Amino acid sequence: MPVVINGQTYHRTLEVCKKTGLSRATLFRWLKEGLIEEPLRDRRGWKLFDEDALNKIQAEVNRTHKRRRIPLRSM
Repeated sequence: MPVVINGQTYHRTLEVCKKTGLSRATLFRWLKEGLIEEPLRDRRGWKLFDEDALNKIQAEVNRTHKRRRIPLRSM
């Protein structure tokens, strides 16, 4: 469930993974590699991604999937 802070909507890690189809491990690896900007953290230290970050992650997922597609060969 999204969190609203000062009128801004944020999504937790699990929500981002579910919405984008990305594994938690890959999301954390992308954060470590700097492919995704470090998100805001709540008082417990949990990562909170805004809509812009969610869109950027989804775009990266789409870009990655396009590169990995292998055309089927006819037999």
